[in-house]
Amino acid sequence: MTMIDIKTLPLPELLLSRAAKHPDRDCIVLEGERVTYGELEVRSRQVALSLVAQGVEPGDRVGILMANCVDFVASMFGISLIGAIAVLYNSRFKAREIAHVTADSGVKAIITNDVTEQHTNYIELLRRAIPELEKNRGEEFESDQDVFAPFASAPALRVVISLGSTIEQGFLGREAFYKLGEACAPGAIEQRRLKIDVNDQALIIYTSGTTAMPKGCPLTHIVLQHAGVVGGIERMGLQQGDIMWGPLPMFHTAFIQPLTGILYVGGTYLSMTHFDAEVALEMIRREGATLMFPAFPTITMQLLNHAAYSERSFSAVRAVLNVGPPAELRAMQKRMPHTVQITVFGMTETGGSAAMCELKDTLKLRSDCSGRALPGNQIEIRDPDTGMAIQPGSIGEIVVRGRGVFAGYFNAPQKTVESFYEGGWFRTGDLGSVDAQGRVTFRGRLKDMLKVGGENVAAAEVEGFLATHPAVNLAQVVAVPDKKYGEVVGAFVELVPGAVADEQEIMDYCKEEIASFKVPRYVRFIKTWPMGATKILKSELQARLCAEVVVL
Repeated sequence: MTMIDIKTLPLPELLLSRAAKHPDRDCIVLEGERVTYGELEVRSRQVALSLVAQGVEPGDRVGILMANCVDFVASMFGISLIGAIAVLYNSRFKAREIAHVTADSGVKAIITNDVTEQHTNYIELLRRAIPELEKNRGEEFESDQDVFAPFASAPALRVVISLGSTIEQGFLGREAFYKLGEACAPGAIEQRRLKIDVNDQALIIYTSGTTAMPKGCPLTHIVLQHAGVVGGIERMGLQQGDIMWGPLPMFHTAFIQPLTGILYVGGTYLSMTHFDAEVALEMIRREGATLMFPAFPTITMQLLNHAAYSERSFSAVRAVLNVGPPAELRAMQKRMPHTVQITVFGMTETGGSAAMCELKDTLKLRSDCSGRALPGNQIEIRDPDTGMAIQPGSIGEIVVRGRGVFAGYFNAPQKTVESFYEGGWFRTGDLGSVDAQGRVTFRGRLKDMLKVGGENVAAAEVEGFLATHPAVNLAQVVAVPDKKYGEVVGAFVELVPGAVADEQEIMDYCKEEIASFKVPRYVRFIKTWPMGATKILKSELQARLCAEVVVL
């Protein structure tokens, strides 16, 4: 299939060109907060100038740690306007993970605010992650020397900015931040913006893998937009002025993908800081949503099962995108008679979706498989042991290359080498098959990964953290099926001889330091491990725990 004629623009040009055409059209809408294209451009330029005033140069990394809000979007575009690279922190990360991302990415500045999500205070979280913020650094910065005071725990970091409503000790406040930018000539933005190339890095998103800590996925302007623009128009049927509802976190490709598509067609994006099914149903109705991107059954089923939902609730919604087991997809589609549901295959490394179904596909095809590779991408199935391509219908590792695929991990050359075959073929770590028409079917995961409510969880990461508990000698993590989240974390723990601990103690220990979706839901203690020739048989552990949970 030939890719449609779409000119990829650098991310900031996507905003500026649409703002020039539709300055008064709503761009981002949240409950209680909305911004037009013109207003978003103004706020983004304000962020850009203030960053320039603090010495942020093209190619520098700037972190964003916030709940969903307009500040998040304005910061992302402001960073991009000057050719810098936004590092999107997972807002569910705890201090340990934030400290890792801060040091690993080498961010020069971090932007946060006091909007809370799931009761998370990001100011206090950053204080725990970056010990120097606890020191008395003054409530206001009056000189560059103050702003550029170094942090021993993160040598590249120069300033942490709070766009909150109050001044926070150790943080550069909103008023002071913007005041610094007022001294900069507006032309400083243009000098940098005009040099941005579509092959430059635009964002880095940290995602869990099989390593001990999250790894950075740099996405160029092309990769960042490919799934959203090409996939959105070709497969989801995006039209000029569409209104997309998508409640997912803004640090996730499940937000970036539909956002770039909506910007391309000059539409409006509806988001939520806190997902609430009743509020969401009213927003979809009130704002006249024409498309939906809930992505996961965890979200969609809460809408469908709410007392306020009826078959008429989505009567104006042409298409919805969800990912889930075939039976669940069919059940959801049955309850949305006015809306065509499609599914996809992809991940952060492919800017979201690498393959998507088509609206004209049959219900069976839209539920049982993930469609064909997007134009500009190629997908093959290879033997994971030999790396050789195998025949259609056979199950092997899904590999993908093309315009919508990243080039490698940040600051991890060895991991990058291990993740690619010659010719730019990215090894997804997922098992699947491709039929004679090129349609991809996901069959499971080759890597030791879990998918908890749409979030990747590396078993090795959770196991490594559990091992830091003084009573734990060895831990192994397995996936346990869950009705709400698809699967959750189950942990088997061998205690240090003579040590004592119970299930709640282990879970509480995790809750303080790692993201909630990584915290084991079940903890079982074990003295003798089921062994194969050289390794612990996780399949036996998983079967043991799953049988117990089903019985319970």
